[in-house]
Amino acid sequence: MKFSSKIFNSHPEKDGDFFLGMKKILGFKPKNLRVYKKAFLHRSLNKRDKDGNPLNYERLEFLGDAMLGTIISKHLYKEVPEGDEGYLTKMRSKIVSRKHLNELGKDLNLLKYVESKIPKSHFGENIHGNVFEALVGAIYLDRGYNYCEKFINDRVIEPYVDIEQLEGKVISYKSLVIEWCQKQKKDFNYEVYEDTGNDEIKHFAVKLSIDERILAKARATSKKKAEEKASKRAYFVLQDKM
Repeated sequence: MKFSSKIFNSHPEKDGDFFLGMKKILGFKPKNLRVYKKAFLHRSLNKRDKDGNPLNYERLEFLGDAMLGTIISKHLYKEVPEGDEGYLTKMRSKIVSRKHLNELGKDLNLLKYVESKIPKSHFGENIHGNVFEALVGAIYLDRGYNYCEKFINDRVIEPYVDIEQLEGKVISYKSLVIEWCQKQKKDFNYEVYEDTGNDEIKHFAVKLSIDERILAKARATSKKKAEEKASKRAYFVLQDKM
């Protein structure tokens, strides 16, 4: 009897669909479906195992983050022999940035498999990257390092990692602006100001001043996002000088 037949005979139809979905995403057959199901359990379900330990994807996310960092580090170490520690660390950060992981999770449509008491429309962007990392952790527990490396190579490195392009990719415009101001000995200030917008969702308005001159303003759903948005606008104003 083939492995796939055993799965269908020992699991209800829903588990069979999940098995096929995971097989398509992974590129190989999962052995232990339970560990993969755990990778999609949101903490809002308040599920616990027989010993009272929480059952959700967060611990797998921690493990997956470590595996992802290790495998990407190994790839960069081999591919860029001239890169020093600072360069390799910076490049790894670009590859495993939260924005990039969110894009990976979206591309694989992982949100489709998440079980939660919270409507999926209420999740923030980071749910996509969080679940992607949890999936990597599940692969490691189910099939070991080699399969984990194969998945990351096929789904992350081969389609997305271009060393030359990554060298020019900006992770944080705010960091760039602050670094430039410090080098040029310029005063800078991010200030939240009153926003009279009528949006149902609360927005933060931020203005960025350099040497007491307002260079950019931006609005977003968080102070951090508004600061990054304002920094991006300031960067394009200053890019000839930077």
